[in-house]
Amino acid sequence: MRVRFWGVRGSTPTPCAENLKFGGNTACLEVRTPSGECLIFDAGSGIRALGTQLMQEAAGAPINANIFLTHFHWDHIQGLPFFAPLYGPKNSVTFHSGRTGRGLQETLEGQMAQPYFPVDFAQVAACRAFHELDADAVHEVGGASIRPFAMNHPQGASGYRIQCGDSVVVYATDFEHGHAELDPVLLEFSRDADILICDSQYTPQEYESHRGWGHSTWLHATELAEKAGAKQLVLFHHDPTHDDHTMARIQMEARTRFKDTAAAWEGLTAEL
Repeated sequence: MRVRFWGVRGSTPTPCAENLKFGGNTACLEVRTPSGECLIFDAGSGIRALGTQLMQEAAGAPINANIFLTHFHWDHIQGLPFFAPLYGPKNSVTFHSGRTGRGLQETLEGQMAQPYFPVDFAQVAACRAFHELDADAVHEVGGASIRPFAMNHPQGASGYRIQCGDSVVVYATDFEHGHAELDPVLLEFSRDADILICDSQYTPQEYESHRGWGHSTWLHATELAEKAGAKQLVLFHHDPTHDDHTMARIQMEARTRFKDTAAAWEGLTAEL
């Protein structure tokens, strides 16, 4: 299993010089299974470059992509209209979600309806399918076992535990710690992860003025990784105000609490 980060930022893209090292695109994670299937987690602005890469790799052959969405806040779906495989008639794109609030297809079509985008989502050339996932059930997709779980976030969000053989990646972005019912759920699904990708938008000091906003801190992420017995922690969903210098400092401070910690950057790749 190979993991690659295409977008690591939270809230809004930050394409500026001071963010060149860690990147300014919003959330998008690629997971390639041993069979070569492409599983995509979130469709922030980072999915645009991933789509271009998939088109180049396919060289005209059909593309079968599976996109798993944590929720539908703008920074997690804003790249979808620019995902090139959507416009190829030979391609198929399957959307999965563990949290909608209304129909998944209806939710996504609303993003590209007039007057917000010139191409209606129902008119894209690729074959589309929509799967709403049962909470806590195991879903087999592309040779991977995927388990969604609920997280504490305004309007709700899903995390994902992804397993291929003995390798486990946990994708837990957009949650706020301190929830009596959902904190134990997050801990249980994070246990023994080879890679724990964790919301860490705020510093502990910043969090005091952002309670209730739905995000956590790098300090809580290290505590979760320690309790869960994770092998490696990846800090994710970086705040728009955190430039490269700030992110380097956060990474250094986090490593004093949990040694095997990395702050995600665009292009970061891990082989499991």
